Amino acid sequence: MLQVPHRPDFTIDQDWNAYTAEEHGVWRTLYRQQAKLLVGRAAPEFLAGMAALPLGEEAIPDVDRLNEKLMKLTGWRVVCVPGLVPDGIFFEHLANRRFPAGQFIRKPDQLDYIEEPDIFHDVFGHVPMLAHPVFADYMQAFGAGGLRAMGFGMLTQLGRLYWATVEFGLIRGAEGLRIYGSGIVSSKGESLFALDSDSPNRIHFDLERAMRTDYRIDDFQQTYMVIDSFRELFDATQQDFAPIYARMKGVPDIQPGALLPTDKVHHRGTQAYARAKEAKAG
Repeated sequence: MLQVPHRPDFTIDQDWNAYTAEEHGVWRTLYRQQAKLLVGRAAPEFLAGMAALPLGEEAIPDVDRLNEKLMKLTGWRVVCVPGLVPDGIFFEHLANRRFPAGQFIRKPDQLDYIEEPDIFHDVFGHVPMLAHPVFADYMQAFGAGGLRAMGFGMLTQLGRLYWATVEFGLIRGAEGLRIYGSGIVSSKGESLFALDSDSPNRIHFDLERAMRTDYRIDDFQQTYMVIDSFRELFDATQQDFAPIYARMKGVPDIQPGALLPTDKVHHRGTQAYARAKEAKAG
């Protein structure tokens, strides 16, 4: 699909009518796969968001129709962008309750992994949680915090918090662990690995721990962080981060698969998957 020049805020028109039958087919394949897989795996709040929004399986959603409903629920809306946008632009959108979504969709040979987020990852993976009032507020606060973090030179650390929560977070409810992170819910492989595998660590969410922990961008995660509620997540971030940033200066990073004596461990992973991949690469 041809891209059009973006506006100063990097937004573009979705141009829904220009999507091809093949592109709608990719959405349909991914949607059917994940909708079936996520029953009993995704957080009830995510599934409720899916049900509340016009995210049908037959075609890529029309963002204008989607926004009509989403705006009524939480005041958020989706804006289309041609790909990854600069950090300042991204945070500015979030702080104003706008979620930047890639306008393109992956190719048929990229069904389970794509490096640059596309409309399936962004809309199917992220937008259902934006229909949840507490999580919607967390995302807006994250955007405002991101703009501030730029002044402290702490974007790497704040990005790790985003990764551990928004992208790869787990939540513990009455029926056990469930997925809410978009990087998991939009991936067949990680939807299975995050909950079923003995390999990764699953530890309780800790704000500073998350900001110090490095992560895998090219493979399954070695450590997942678990919350008990979205209110817990929101409340943890409602503080002045300046003292946190000051404490983190010069403090060493934590490796992706490491466990600390201070961790509240839900599951101590074997790290068998990561070690096998390292051995093969070596």
